Amino acid sequence: MTLGLPPVVVDTIRTIFEERGDRWLADLPAVVDRQCRVWDLELIGRPFAGGTHSFVAPVRRGDGSVAVLKIAVPDEENAGEATGMYCYSGDGAARLYDFDSASGALLLEWARPGTPLIAQPRIPLEGRPENAGKIQIACALYRRLRRPPTDIPARYPALPLVADIVSDWEQQLFTPEMTSYLPDAVTARARDLRRWLTVPDGPLLIVNRDTHLGNIVAAEREPWLLIDPKAFLGEAAFDAGFLILKQVETEPGPALARRVLAATADGLEVDRERARAWAYLRAMEEIAWSLEDERPEDAARYCEVVAALS
Repeated sequence: MTLGLPPVVVDTIRTIFEERGDRWLADLPAVVDRQCRVWDLELIGRPFAGGTHSFVAPVRRGDGSVAVLKIAVPDEENAGEATGMYCYSGDGAARLYDFDSASGALLLEWARPGTPLIAQPRIPLEGRPENAGKIQIACALYRRLRRPPTDIPARYPALPLVADIVSDWEQQLFTPEMTSYLPDAVTARARDLRRWLTVPDGPLLIVNRDTHLGNIVAAEREPWLLIDPKAFLGEAAFDAGFLILKQVETEPGPALARRVLAATADGLEVDRERARAWAYLRAMEEIAWSLEDERPEDAARYCEVVAALS
């Protein structure tokens, strides 16, 4: 019934989305069958591993070329993926060949061999000194991908707004559980930074909520292409937040934080203090999620990241 989805993906869908996830899994075979008929596709391999809540499988098109069929459980983070991919138009990202607004299905370029710029173990590797050059590759790519949204067809969803993330942080980051868990100074700084970020610095551009280097893969058309973007509309410095967080998380400490903050902000050509603020609040967000999911070790690690970025 799940077309060979990796068990970890099935478990994640059922855990996160509960009844909606069960319905999505039950409907998936019919959705895949319909899209294969509509787009004249043939499945030619098992679904790829490595994702969390998507069916992603290689297909052969009617003209004999190959592609990837992707169908994800809709959520707030992937709501702008199709629109972002459309606006990228293959410039630094996998090409989008087609999009079905009813199911959210994407027909995408198959980026081969697909080796990630940096693999994603539980504790990220982005902050290791030997990966500094790869961070700069990512920064150059994310600079290319930033652009204003233009001429988007009506059937594509509106891009979600970074402003809404910042607004939601008012309720998410300052709950009684968070304020009792964190020192008063940390909470006070987070409040100040959140207020500062409510006013965007510069024009609103297509930016990415999930800038880890596992989403940049080796390809044939270009050396590296972005896949699986979590596209949002916001200021350019937003790209820096998660990328800095992932590097500092490797070995949290002030020295590493200073080094990666400077290199990443400069590589992305954004203001260093705006980049620090986004990284600080993204780490706070991770603390909130860790406490909600009863993962105390993760919460403690992200507290170290916050301290390093202070």
